[in-house]
Amino acid sequence: MLRTPVLLLNQNYEPLTILKLRRAITLLILGKVDLIENEDGRVLHAVRLTYPCPSVIRLKYFVHIKRKEISLTKKNVIKRDNHICQYCGRKTGVMTTDHIISKALGGDESWENLVCACLECNNRKGNRTIKQANMKLLRKPKRPSYFTFVLREFGNPKEKWRPYLFQS
Repeated sequence: MLRTPVLLLNQNYEPLTILKLRRAITLLILGKVDLIENEDGRVLHAVRLTYPCPSVIRLKYFVHIKRKEISLTKKNVIKRDNHICQYCGRKTGVMTTDHIISKALGGDESWENLVCACLECNNRKGNRTIKQANMKLLRKPKRPSYFTFVLREFGNPKEKWRPYLFQS
C-alpha cells in the first residue's frame, strides 16, 4: 500500500512528478504539501494520529524545474509510440524504428522523423518516402514531454489525476 503512486503538483498546479505514498505522507507530516485529492476516503493509522491517503498533493511553495531532455533512442521512440506500428497499427511482434524521410533522402535523426514500425512495414517502405510506398502514418510524431513520458511508466493515470494533467 505504501507504494501506491501519488501525483505531486507544483504550487501553480503544474504536474511535477509521481511519488510513492510513503514519501507523500512524509511531505504531509512535514507540512510541505497540501492534500488536494484523497484516495477514496482511505486513511493510514499511526499510534496517535490518522492520516488520509493522498492521491494528489500540491507543494506549498513554487519550485523552478529545469526539465530533463528525453534522449532520442530506439527504445524511447518505441515507448513514445506505445509499441504500436505507426503504419499498420500492429501491437505484437518485433518493433523497430523507421525514418519517415530516410537518411538516403536527407532525413535526420529527430523525434519528428522517427516512428515505431513493425519489421514488415519497415521493409515495405524501405528507402522511399511514405507517398512513394503508398503508406500513411497513424499519427504525426512529435517530441514527448518529460512528464507524459514519466507518466507512461505508471500506465493509465488515475481518474482523480485527470483534471491536473496536461493533455497532449
